[in-house]
Formats: sequence, structure tokens, C-alpha cells
Amino acid sequence: MDEIRREFPEIAQIINKARGDAFQRVNEVLILMYNEIGKYLSEQSKTAIYGDAYVDSLSEYIQHEFPGIKGFTRRGLYRMKQFYEAYEGNEIVSTLLTQLSWSNHLTILSSCKSEEEREFYIRLSIRERYTNRQLKRQIESGYYERYMLSKDILAPEPVTDTRRPFMDNYVMEFLSLPDKFHENDLRKALVKEMKRFILELGQDFTFIDEEYTIIVGGEDYHIDLLFYHRALRCLVAIELKTGKFKPEYVSKMDFYLEGLDRQVRKDDENPSVGLILCSDKNEEVVEYAMSRTMSPMLVSQYQLKLPDKALLQKKLQEISIITAELMEDEQYMEEDHI
Repeated sequence: MDEIRREFPEIAQIINKARGDAFQRVNEVLILMYNEIGKYLSEQSKTAIYGDAYVDSLSEYIQHEFPGIKGFTRRGLYRMKQFYEAYEGNEIVSTLLTQLSWSNHLTILSSCKSEEEREFYIRLSIRERYTNRQLKRQIESGYYERYMLSKDILAPEPVTDTRRPFMDNYVMEFLSLPDKFHENDLRKALVKEMKRFILELGQDFTFIDEEYTIIVGGEDYHIDLLFYHRALRCLVAIELKTGKFKPEYVSKMDFYLEGLDRQVRKDDENPSVGLILCSDKNEEVVEYAMSRTMSPMLVSQYQLKLPDKALLQKKLQEISIITAELMEDEQYMEEDHI
């Protein structure tokens, strides 16, 4: 059986290639469609009836004819017009446009000041297979300006692309596929992976529940993960956030711990402890929350037996790399209301 299984990875390669080809073809159709709509709007802009009211009516018509379709708000339609006009008549660039995702096109349109700079980043993105996040990082670093001023050829920042080609939100929506990449779903994926990691740390952690509910003042509150630590004989509440750390997260965790101690903790158990994990694109923050009534000796015991912050930060960074990139694309889409 093992000898047979050695051949299976070849099948996986065939499937992955086919999926990549399929997404690429859909992306080509999507870009061509946006370009055609942009052309239509550009031509209509020369007539007397064209204006915001015209574009609003078109947006309403499209959303009525295709319920649930996204990307056709007034701003989205204006972006298509801008896209067409930016590359109209440029035959060289036109042959490259369908090789790039729409998210990357929007970033280039909104960030580049000249035709030469746009073409530069189009070619760079295609060659390096940049995700939207990676492309924005190059633009924000001023790579184009540094490249033009340098006498030597500068190598772009190395990146590792862990995603399938053209796994773009716009492609997913165009196909009417389930949107797996909304922020809440990505946070749930982060919770799932952290749960697995905590359980791998040793036998002291016992999993109780995910989205554990406590009721305070008639209101339901949900804790991302709840464990029981056998050695410390206490409940361990874990909250995961997908942005920068905020001081109010500690206050909220204290609120959860008070609820757990009043409603769930048994008389012979120690006070509950909270763990706050924040994953931002620039850093990962890990903070513990403990009751102020704890004795220094008990606090010391907690610190010795709970996972080290540095270890948790490293693991959080590992499991948030892919989700951070996908979230960045999702946030970009929401910012543009497309």
C-alpha cells in the first residue's frame, strides 16, 4: 500500500495545476468584463445623460438583474471606467492585463502616478506572482523610485506565495462560490489552529468548548476558546483578535473571567486566567489577564506553568501568515465598497 501511495503526489500536482488554470481563466474573463464595462461607461460619459444619476441607475439595474453580485456599486463602476481609460490604446500593456488579479489592478491604479510606474508594477507583479498584500508592500517601500535611481539592478523583496494563483475575492464572487474569506471565517480558522496547538502543548490542557457562552445581566457573551488546566486547576479563557492590540481587550477579558469565576468555577478551583492573542500584519501580541486578588505566589505558579509568551507569539505568527494576506485583500475590498 505504501508503495502505491508514493505515486499519489503526482495526482495532487495534476489537480493543483488544473485548479490554478481554472482560476486563471476565470480571472481573464473577469478582467475583460470589467474592461468592457469600463469602455461602455467611458463612451457614455461623452453624452449629455451621463452623470452620477446615470451610474447609480446602472448600479441598481445590475444588482436587480443579478441579485447578490458584488463589485457594481457606483464606486466600483467608476473604477472600471478608470481602468479602461488608464490603458486605452496601450497595446503592450493590454496584453498583460488579464495576467493580474483585479485587487492588484486596483492597488496599482490608486497608488501609481504615471503610465510608466503602472506598467512597471504590472510586469513586476506578474513575474513575482505577488498577492495584493505583497504588491502594496513593494509600492509603499518606493521600490519603483529606488529602481529608477539605482545604477545597479535592484532585486525585489523576496516573498513566498502560499496561495493558489488568482485566489482573489473578485474571482470567488464572480463564480458565486461560498465566500470563505470573510474576516469572521478567517478568525475562526485562526481559533481552530490555535486550539490544536494548545492541545499539542501537553496533557495539562483539557479542551472545554469553542465560543463558550456566559450570561451576564441577561446578555450572552462568547469566549473564543475555553480550556481547563489540570496542574493549575483553573479555567483558561482565550480570545483571538485579528488586528492591533487594544487596552480595552484586557478589560473585556477581565469581564469574562469575572463571569467564569462566578458561574463556572468550582469552590476548590483556582481563579480563571485569560489569554489574549492579537495578530496584526506587523506584529503578534500575547497578553495574560489575571485576577488582581491573586497572591504573588499563585501568580508565580501561573507564570511558570502557562505557555511562554514568546512561544505563543511565534506560533501565532506561523498560523496567521496566510489568513493575514487574505484578510488584507478582504479589507481592501471593504474600504473601496466593491
